[in-house]
Amino acid sequence: MKAWENFTTEFDDRTPIYRQIYGLFSRSFARGLIKTGERIPSIRDMALQLKVNANTMQRVYHEMERDGLINSKRGTGYFFTEEKTMVEKVSTKMAQESIGRFLEEMRSLGFADKDIVNELSEQIKGEKRGGGHKDENNTFAS
Repeated sequence: MKAWENFTTEFDDRTPIYRQIYGLFSRSFARGLIKTGERIPSIRDMALQLKVNANTMQRVYHEMERDGLINSKRGTGYFFTEEKTMVEKVSTKMAQESIGRFLEEMRSLGFADKDIVNELSEQIKGEKRGGGHKDENNTFAS
C-alpha cells in the first residue's frame, strides 16, 4: 500500500488545504513511507482521491517541485527526488517549524525561555523514567 492511499480527507479549517496536503506528503517522505525516486499519482488522481479541487493539487505539486521534493518527467509523471540528503532536509525543516510553533505557544502562555527549557527537560526525563506525565497539581504521575 502506498503512503498517499492512507491520506485523510478531513482538513483543519485553520490551515490552507494545500499546506495540509503538502505536510502529508512531506511527513510521509521524512518517515520513509515514500521513497526517494518513487512515482506519485497525477494531480488529477490525487485531487479525486482527496476530494479537493485540481487547482489545489496543482498548487501542492508546484510547491513541492519548487522546494525540490518532487520532479516532473514529461510523459511519465511526478517523482519524489532521488537526492538522498533531501529526507534529512525535510525532517530538519519540519522539526524547526514544529519547535517554532511550540515556542510561540509556550511564550504566549507566559513561560520564559529558561522555564520552557526546564519544563521540556523535566518532561523528557519523565518519559525516560517510564512515560509518566504531570497531573493537574503539577506533580509527576506515572
